[in-house]
Amino acid sequence: MTNVKARPRSPRLRPFIQALHYHETELEGGLERIVPTGRAHLMVNLAAEEFRIHDRAHPEKMSRLRGTIFAGPHSQSTILDSTQMRWLAAVEFCPGGLGYFLGVPANEAGNQVVNLDDLWRADGATLRERLLDAPSPRERLLILEELLLEHLEGEFDRALALAIAALERGMRVSEVAARLGLLPRTLERRFSARVGLTPKRYARVRRLQQTMRTIRNSQACDWSSLAAQHGYCDQSHLVHEFRELADITPTDYKPQSRARNNHIPLAAR
Repeated sequence: MTNVKARPRSPRLRPFIQALHYHETELEGGLERIVPTGRAHLMVNLAAEEFRIHDRAHPEKMSRLRGTIFAGPHSQSTILDSTQMRWLAAVEFCPGGLGYFLGVPANEAGNQVVNLDDLWRADGATLRERLLDAPSPRERLLILEELLLEHLEGEFDRALALAIAALERGMRVSEVAARLGLLPRTLERRFSARVGLTPKRYARVRRLQQTMRTIRNSQACDWSSLAAQHGYCDQSHLVHEFRELADITPTDYKPQSRARNNHIPLAAR
């Protein structure tokens, strides 16, 4: 097994890119439900020329995409076949980072998985072969970084960065807009264009992630106390959010491992 994770070498990319990843494994894999994070990824399948995406409500229904994709920020779960992902290169975008690389507003990629060549044309179509021809994992990550620099447009919106940080702390959208001196609709338009989700939807997903972190770190959960701790109205509100955003209940949250805490294996059908 080989895992390489690196921050971008270029200072220009660091406000936009959380990490570059290279991954090889011999694990068998299978269908996995990926709970939403609100974050976006560029992924290149080096083991096969496709990704298999399964319907979140009916996993037996499957569609195929080409081997290089943008996975936009999601506020719903997705189901992937990880048997097709044993050899992978990927880019993990910072919150709001994706919108500076697409050439279109990020909300056009929200809750979507799209072929990279639909947006980057020839660069997207040839990326996989370029990575396969590279002699080492580090060289593959450098190719990714060079291509990202070619497609980077603009400087990171400082107001957007402040809005993201405030929502992560649990501040209400209306209060965030007021503190930035923006109308709520103006904040929503700017936020959605760069992040890919509305501020409210993003805040709900990030609260879900914080709740799951508490579950992982607890020996046993008092669900009513957990709901109050994370700002849910009550236990039924907590359950509703899990079902709507992740398609599971809180008690169904059993991640594959602590390292892959957003991946929930699906039982064989």
